[in-house]
Amino acid sequence: MPIGSITRGTTGTNRLRRVDRWIAQLPAFRRSADPLVVDLGYGASATTTLELHQRLGRVRPDVEVIGIEIDPARVRLASASARPGVSFRLGGFEVPLPGGRLATVIRALNVLRQYDESAVPDAWHRMVARLEPGGVLVEGTCNEVGRVASWVDVAASGPLSLTVSLRLADLERPSIVAERLPKVLIHRNVPGEKIHAFLQDLDRHWQLNAPLSVYGPSQRWIATARGLADDGWPVLGNRSRWKLGELTIAWEAVAPNGFDWS
Repeated sequence: MPIGSITRGTTGTNRLRRVDRWIAQLPAFRRSADPLVVDLGYGASATTTLELHQRLGRVRPDVEVIGIEIDPARVRLASASARPGVSFRLGGFEVPLPGGRLATVIRALNVLRQYDESAVPDAWHRMVARLEPGGVLVEGTCNEVGRVASWVDVAASGPLSLTVSLRLADLERPSIVAERLPKVLIHRNVPGEKIHAFLQDLDRHWQLNAPLSVYGPSQRWIATARGLADDGWPVLGNRSRWKLGELTIAWEAVAPNGFDWS
């Protein structure tokens, strides 16, 4: 039996473009001998799975994408849109794949949002167990139009990093992402938790660099990332990622109090 619960299934064109762009640059994906990517919990239509295949195919034309849903009706509907390199099947966090294959990347966006925080570690462990060596689980949340998003990338060794991805035009405060943090963090934005301190510093540096807005919001964001790094935050990535409105930070800097991967 599929493991999990049927979610609302909300989806939409281009909603997951930011995380798709992130997956396309992952070394695990680019270097895989057999790139198989799973879109877990794709929702009420095949839209995001088809878009994922199209975007990743620009980097790896040999990519295969399998959409997995726990609702049989959604699988039947999406299967009408199957095409070479894209298929759909019934399943949940156990990630059933044909022939016992293992995934290079599992994308699980807006799935765990409707679960209790206590369910996250078990779901992560189940999904990571279905990855090939060096594979990555990308799990997170975004708003309805995909302009505010965040995700954690998780490997066999545990969570690696948190990425925040925002549309910078007209952005007032980066901490708006607090509303769309992954389930493991969304209830931890309170004093005493590391994610709270990070979001406060993120807002502070965004405000300090407001004068750079005359050169465009990307320059302001790049300066914000550099300011955080200068303050000692373990900011990852480089200018090419930052100018897209992304900011990635090592997991240990934002991990919830008491979090235990084991």
